[in-house]
Amino acid sequence: MLAGRETECARLDQLIAEAQLGRSAVLLLRGEPGIGKSALLQYAAERAAGCRVLRAIGAEWEMELPFAGLHQLLGGLLDGRGQLPAPQRDAVATAFGFSSGPQPDRFLIGLAVLSLLSSAAEQRPLVCLVDDVQWLDRSSAQVLAFVARRLAAESVVLLFAERDSSTLEELAGLPEVRLAGLRHASARELLASVVAAPVDERVLARILAETRGNPLALLELSREFSAEGPAGGFGLPGAGSLPGRIEASFRRRVLELPTETRRLLLLAAADPTGESGLLVRASEQTRVAIDHLAPAEADGLLERGERVTFRHPLLRSAIYRAARPDERRAAHGALAAATDPEFDPDRRAWHRAHAIAVPDEGIALELEQSAERARARGGLAAAAAFLERSAALTPDPTRRAHLALEAAAGKHLAGASQDALTLLAAAAAGPLDALDRARLKLLHGEIVDLGRTPDALPLLLEAARQLEPLDVSLSRDAYLTALRAASAAGRVGPGMLEVARAALAAPRPPDEPRAVDLLVDGLAVRFTAGYAAGAPALRRALTALREEGERNTVSVRWPWLARRVAPELFADDVWSYFATRSVQLAREAGALGMLPIALNHLAHLRCAEGNLDAASALLDEADGIAVATGTEPLAIGRLSLAGYRGIEGEALAVFEQT
Repeated sequence: MLAGRETECARLDQLIAEAQLGRSAVLLLRGEPGIGKSALLQYAAERAAGCRVLRAIGAEWEMELPFAGLHQLLGGLLDGRGQLPAPQRDAVATAFGFSSGPQPDRFLIGLAVLSLLSSAAEQRPLVCLVDDVQWLDRSSAQVLAFVARRLAAESVVLLFAERDSSTLEELAGLPEVRLAGLRHASARELLASVVAAPVDERVLARILAETRGNPLALLELSREFSAEGPAGGFGLPGAGSLPGRIEASFRRRVLELPTETRRLLLLAAADPTGESGLLVRASEQTRVAIDHLAPAEADGLLERGERVTFRHPLLRSAIYRAARPDERRAAHGALAAATDPEFDPDRRAWHRAHAIAVPDEGIALELEQSAERARARGGLAAAAAFLERSAALTPDPTRRAHLALEAAAGKHLAGASQDALTLLAAAAAGPLDALDRARLKLLHGEIVDLGRTPDALPLLLEAARQLEPLDVSLSRDAYLTALRAASAAGRVGPGMLEVARAALAAPRPPDEPRAVDLLVDGLAVRFTAGYAAGAPALRRALTALREEGERNTVSVRWPWLARRVAPELFADDVWSYFATRSVQLAREAGALGMLPIALNHLAHLRCAEGNLDAASALLDEADGIAVATGTEPLAIGRLSLAGYRGIEGEALAVFEQT
């Protein structure tokens, strides 16, 4: 079901059900661009089980070609024209270029199309989808309108989608549904489905206000942010790319405005919260009276009430991208001066960081503090953004390399692995101590391991060995990651036994062993001495891990490999706890790098419980996150689901692909 379109979807379901009972129907979907017309047509296509689906899409460049749209729709039915009465057959042959002759009579073509649809529907119901009707050529529109008014009991559903601004009079009077923007709750649900990381509530409120419930605008805006989402509300507008025509159109309108108005528009564009009071204070910093916004308001570019909202969310990006670097820095400087350091220190630090062009250790330290606060409230993407900017601003090359490494770790957990690799390269170029060099190798191995390549294990094993004299606890963590990589690779990897033996020989922490230490020891015994020998130690590890899972400070990586250990020990209640709790932790932290893994494990559990629909929904979410973060979707959950469903053809395709 499409978010916020339950009523419309139910009506389409009803029309398709009636067609399967031998009744025809026509419906025109109207609305502004991006409101969801095409999505509803696609919904109808997916729901039309047992029906034949025919499609046509109006195109501006084909509007002058007679019958171009009709040819798209009927291409698969024209082989049956030989069964038509001679006058209709001749008219169709001429209209579609099968033979030459005088201009065909539209009435005869209309009858011929009605006959072709009726004949095809005798074999199975037809669902005809015509999108972008406003760009149909006039000939096709006339014929389809003729057919729409004469359908009765042919088992044909004819669905049109047309923009509100269209004046296509041929379709006037047909049954129609006007699509309005999504209600607030549905719009928020849709936005949450594409921006999974935590985001500042003020930023969310502005996004929802500016998009006015338009689904496409919400989806476009999510793509305007970087892969890890809007960095908790600290992403800059213009980080992505805008469609050229939209950007050029907005830029032309802005350039026609007075200079003072453009300066205020840039201030508004550089502030993602949209707070009117902040804009007024920032305008005072620039000594441009807020009244100079009036021309932009009169032109409908933005509205100023309790919140400043642009006419379209992409307008903010167009304004920001069009400004010169010095103009952007001036805008951020004014916003920083207008931001209360007690109420919003992080946003003030962010604006200060983008108001300068040279290194500044004081601002770099402020950004580090902001990163700590962001991490504490579960904003991994925001923390990484703060650290990345801090690294760029510190004049100390040693600190710059260390901060780049910290930022890379945050980017990796937030799901932006490519950005993390870029930061790792920057860190590697700077002076790092032995501990940071080992940590860099460990992080590199973890990122490579996400791609399921055999290159990961040597990196992880070497990092674990290098960490032994430097940080025993971190070394044990590295051994656990190496064990996971080795066990996943199995016989195609460089060797599970080598890692397990190295872990057994490695130093132990001097204090009471942590849950992760017990897990490493149990797995090392499991892989060297066998199942029975390792089971007691692994049971102790599971008990310790379950207790650890209740703590507020538990790592987002918890419970590591234990999600696979628990079912092997038939500890079903522990398995269920691990799988559900790890998804909860990843969601709360916005750890888009970890969340797909957790979702796949939970889906595997749901398959074992027999709840295949829930498993499928979890896997759809995991795949969506993978697409959004530019990573390859995981296979473990799809393998389980395919096997449990028992549909051999589908399962074999998944097995072979994997």
